Amino acid sequence: MVIGRSRGWKEYTAIILLWQVTASVCFYAIYAVTPFVRDDFGVSATSVGVLLTTLTLGYTLCLLPIGRVIDAYGERLVLVVGLLGLGVGSVGVTVAPSYVALLVAVFVLGAFYATAMPGTNIAVFNAIPHERLNTAMGIKQVGVTAGSGISAIAIPWFGATRFGWEVGFLLATACAGVVSVVFWLVYDAEGERGDGDSVAIRDHLETPGYVLVLLAGFLLASGLFTTTGYTILYVDEAVGATVVFAGITLAGAQVSGSVGRIVVGWLADRLSTPLRTSAPVILCFQAGASFVLFLSVTLVDSRLTAFALFAALGFFVLGWPGIYYSYIGSLVPSEGIGSATAGGQIALNCGALVTPPVFGYLVDVRSYAAAWIVLALAALASTVLFGVLSRRT
Repeated sequence: MVIGRSRGWKEYTAIILLWQVTASVCFYAIYAVTPFVRDDFGVSATSVGVLLTTLTLGYTLCLLPIGRVIDAYGERLVLVVGLLGLGVGSVGVTVAPSYVALLVAVFVLGAFYATAMPGTNIAVFNAIPHERLNTAMGIKQVGVTAGSGISAIAIPWFGATRFGWEVGFLLATACAGVVSVVFWLVYDAEGERGDGDSVAIRDHLETPGYVLVLLAGFLLASGLFTTTGYTILYVDEAVGATVVFAGITLAGAQVSGSVGRIVVGWLADRLSTPLRTSAPVILCFQAGASFVLFLSVTLVDSRLTAFALFAALGFFVLGWPGIYYSYIGSLVPSEGIGSATAGGQIALNCGALVTPPVFGYLVDVRSYAAAWIVLALAALASTVLFGVLSRRT
């Protein structure tokens, strides 16, 4: 039951989207700053992977506690504090005097970003009517790709000018402060709070299909986060484009990923079949297309080809999280959505923890082609698992 809701679904979708865009600009700016980290701190591609893993580690460790706090006490205050914390973490990145200090700063940044997925997901379930749920979830998830796309363009641009990449992080901090105040004033659709004894993740593990969804998400997220983290480096180092063009390429992938999230959510709302039936079929198709496109990336030989392939890849490998979270929400009781989606995000984050360092190591000792093939195999395995889920349903 939702209490205190005084606005239409479009207004709530807009304010949740604004929160998600701002938070994602802060978080994904780390992915966009990787070329400057290599130059400023003199680290290897493997160390870049460790940086991204540290960011995700902070994110992952805080997900379950935050998910349970939101289930028990509501999402409004948690989301405001999370956005303010992201601003503080962004400042910390700009003043880090060494690589080790930078790791500490990005860990803090990741920890505050843990408020994002359980908080905004349960906000959608609380504020949006059922017939608009998947569309709103897809639009909200555009905030992730939009924020990443903004940082992918802004951070390299600032880094290539006399202003320096640090200015981009400081602007993100200022935006986080403003949006946190706006969100506090506007959002009033918080659901009824529990008694402090929320549903634990171990309860969801008994739900049929939940574990398979998490495993498939882990495999597909390996491609999502690693593509986001290494596209700029790949286009810069292997294709030979400028870092600004490489940032534009990643932004293009994020734009197509945004389109994918909206299209998939719209499609799920309009199919006559229940979400438990339609979602695994949609996810199976997206994972299969990602497998083919990861293999195609190994054949890139020009800037324009790289841009086109990454734009196509973005639609599929960046376009599935919205329907993934809606699918999880359809499997569990409403009072456990926060912890269930936190568990779903932990599965995705585990892919981000493991795969970027492996990808970077393969680049250092073998080639980019070998690294992309590993992502293709992960997408293929995810395709099989979503296919099994669709047959079981």
